[in-house]
Amino acid sequence: MAKFELKLPKMGESVAEATITSWLKEVGDTIEMDEAVLEIATDKVDSEVPSEVDGVLVEKLFNVDDVVQVGQTIAIIETDADVADTQAAPQAEPVKEEVEAEPAAVAQVAETVQAAQEAVAPVVSTEGRFYSPLVRNIAKEEGISQAELDKISGTGKEGRVTKNDILAYLENRGSQPVQDAVATPQPAKVDVPQVNGTQQAKPAAAPVVASGEDEIIEMSRMGKLIAHHMVESVQTSAHVQSFIEADVTNIWNWRKKVKDGFAKREGENLTFTPIFMEAIAKALKDFPMMNISVQGDKIIKKKHINLGMAAALPDGNLIVPVIKDADQLNLVGMTKKVNDLANRARVNKLKPDEIQGGTYTVTNVGTFGSIMGTPIINQPQVGILALGAIRKVPAVVETPEGDFIGIRYRMFLSHSYDHRVVNGALGGQFVKAVKDYLEAWDVNRDI
Repeated sequence: MAKFELKLPKMGESVAEATITSWLKEVGDTIEMDEAVLEIATDKVDSEVPSEVDGVLVEKLFNVDDVVQVGQTIAIIETDADVADTQAAPQAEPVKEEVEAEPAAVAQVAETVQAAQEAVAPVVSTEGRFYSPLVRNIAKEEGISQAELDKISGTGKEGRVTKNDILAYLENRGSQPVQDAVATPQPAKVDVPQVNGTQQAKPAAAPVVASGEDEIIEMSRMGKLIAHHMVESVQTSAHVQSFIEADVTNIWNWRKKVKDGFAKREGENLTFTPIFMEAIAKALKDFPMMNISVQGDKIIKKKHINLGMAAALPDGNLIVPVIKDADQLNLVGMTKKVNDLANRARVNKLKPDEIQGGTYTVTNVGTFGSIMGTPIINQPQVGILALGAIRKVPAVVETPEGDFIGIRYRMFLSHSYDHRVVNGALGGQFVKAVKDYLEAWDVNRDI
């Protein structure tokens, strides 16, 4: 029998850790090669970790909500086959030198070890409170006693103490008393740090206030991340907007004519999104200074045009998968890519790399009936375009024979951009270029 170490795989260039969200297998379960063993969550994406071998799960080294670093062993699988140990080369046993130690020295070392063990006894789960291996290790390293740990208020599921809880406690250790996990809420305390010898008041977080009939709902992990990113973006970029209305009658009529044949031939639905993405990618090639990011006082001009596509999830949150090198795709390729990313986003099957590296973002607020919006920039990008609902409206139609009122399909394009580096001229010219590409659509185009 051989034992195989299942490690957290590398999930992207900038992904260093993940949180375990659930175990799909229990100790003693039989596992087949490529079968999912557990589910993990990175910054925004939920993924599964498959087994690399056939065998039986004999040990789980981490629990739900634990944070695991890439490359760490997360489980042990026992397999009948001999598994080549490529994870760590066997080390030669050290040469043992027999050294006779004096009995008094040996006794002194034993007493020291015993004293250290008694001073910091290992913490365990008590009175229904569960502590993950990560929390127990931190407590051990920092010399937190069992009684001390039991008094830390937990924000995890069912009051569980998380990594953030114990780290926050360590930051304030010695300056604030530990609150009982179920103690009556006390007025928020104010931490007063010393700055240049003068005390500067730092306001604490305000307590949650609700009446007896109100429901308090804990924000989801993704909800907290989105909230943080939105606030950070508003504090970082000087947001300004430009709006323009586009006549998409030709696109509406062309799509209606070709969509059935396209679906039969390609097995894909032709939506408006890939058509809009194609026009936006062309406009970014025309105005490369919209395809940039800001780092300090430096502007980074991007070589690739990677379009982020905001997609709604069943739980109400949003995620932004990225179409890499969007300007290199024809309309068929763009349609397949858009549909694939959107479908996998809805079932949490995106890979971490598929939500990273975007250089410009598009969001379709028209999906929810909005005719326009003022979207927040997806940092570190400098622009985001909101597509409004397509409406059938009366409009002035200009012809060589004169003007007349006709029924047209029109939509608003709302462009938010970072006024630190994008002035009104560039921001307006870019969104007008998108409008021009849409209105110049060839009704006889083959696909």
